[in-house]
Amino acid sequence: MTHEEIIREIASLPPEGQRQVAEFIAQLRQHYEGSGEAETTETSDLRSEGFIGMWRDRDEMSDSSAWVRGSRAHEWAK
Repeated sequence: MTHEEIIREIASLPPEGQRQVAEFIAQLRQHYEGSGEAETTETSDLRSEGFIGMWRDRDEMSDSSAWVRGSRAHEWAK
């Protein structure tokens, strides 16, 4: 949802709903104030992470859905 869409959605609310949105935003601002969580953090490129593709060469992973079904059937049959 874009910022413009959010603004339109808020504007379409009745006055009481708009008041509640404003209060919620104030609560969020207070909660994140000083915590540093509101600041954007640098994201990493997942493709460069070591775990991506670690099962690429495993034959049983060619059909991962079948592998999961088989694993569940084995574990849940106990």
